[in-house]
Amino acid sequence: MASSSSSSIPLLSIFLLCSAFISFVPKETEARAYSCVSSIISEKLFNDIFLHKDNNACPAKQFYTYDSFIQATNSFPKFGGTGSPAIRRREIAAFLAQISHETTGGWATAPDGPYAWGLCFKEEISPQSNYCDAGNKDWPCSPGKSYHGRGPIQLSWNYNYGPAGKALKFDGLNNPETVSNNSVIAFKTALWFWMTEQLPKPSCHNVMIGRYKPTQADIAANRTAGYGLVTNIINGGLECGRPDDNRVNDRVGYFKRYAALFNVSTGPNLDCAYQKSF
Repeated sequence: MASSSSSSIPLLSIFLLCSAFISFVPKETEARAYSCVSSIISEKLFNDIFLHKDNNACPAKQFYTYDSFIQATNSFPKFGGTGSPAIRRREIAAFLAQISHETTGGWATAPDGPYAWGLCFKEEISPQSNYCDAGNKDWPCSPGKSYHGRGPIQLSWNYNYGPAGKALKFDGLNNPETVSNNSVIAFKTALWFWMTEQLPKPSCHNVMIGRYKPTQADIAANRTAGYGLVTNIINGGLECGRPDDNRVNDRVGYFKRYAALFNVSTGPNLDCAYQKSF
């Protein structure tokens, strides 16, 4: 992160080099390409963002490392690698804000504030079920397995574990525990969810880089582009269409803090208070 004119030149140079590199990456090797995310977020900034992720009170202590995050982003070169420098920083800030809410260990009077406690948990606390959609025949549940929330995005349900595992080359249906046992795969599942369009939902990535094209149904449902729409994609059925929802406010609070650390604006439409869920 740099806000002075003297440091903007090297950042711009890195941005141009990354853009040129990604543009020449063949599609068949894209998954192995360098994502340029490490040129935007240093290990120091990562640790400044997640001040308490390795606190003794956090069950995920020492699980979510910077190296694992960067290694995971290398499989998704378009993440933080599309658009202007500001758009790239805003997308990364938005992603980190959403996963921080999903894994938060913060509270109103927490040391350094409630938004310094992301990545505290790697598994859902007291899941209410095994999150098996028995009616889904494409991704059938494995007997005895639970598909409760795991990892940074708290991946849930068999219909997410199945395709995520297929895309990332692990057995999500038979071994969902992999997400809470392997830090790189954990980050990859969050990035997979972020980057993958699941109709009628757009991808979070396309929303944050300005490539969201609302349908007539979206317009009627007031699903306007912005960080609030990302929240709708992730958990709209429980959180959107509810003015002043505490969970939505928490997501916004994280995003405001991180956007400031990345020296970028948040953009419009931060919440989904008046949006219908998908």
